[in-house]
Amino acid sequence: MPQLLEALMLIAFGLSWPASIIKSARAKTAKGKSIAFLLLIFAGYLCGIASKIWADRMTYVIVFYCLNCAMVFIDICLWLRNRRLDAARAEG
Repeated sequence: MPQLLEALMLIAFGLSWPASIIKSARAKTAKGKSIAFLLLIFAGYLCGIASKIWADRMTYVIVFYCLNCAMVFIDICLWLRNRRLDAARAEG
């Protein structure tokens, strides 16, 4: 039961990332998005993955950690792209 609840938590969190990615891709600006927040969430998912590996509890739950981590990584990449776009607009 604890693994199911953990998976449900990760699924609930994970449902918001596609919307965030789409918004970042369409907005083409880094304004209103916190890189510190994204990096903190990314680090949290990495810690969750490390915890599963360290405790030798490799269950299906790690898939949800990896999916969420990948989506946050995509959002971080989009933030970096958008920051460059913001800088280019400010120059020109």
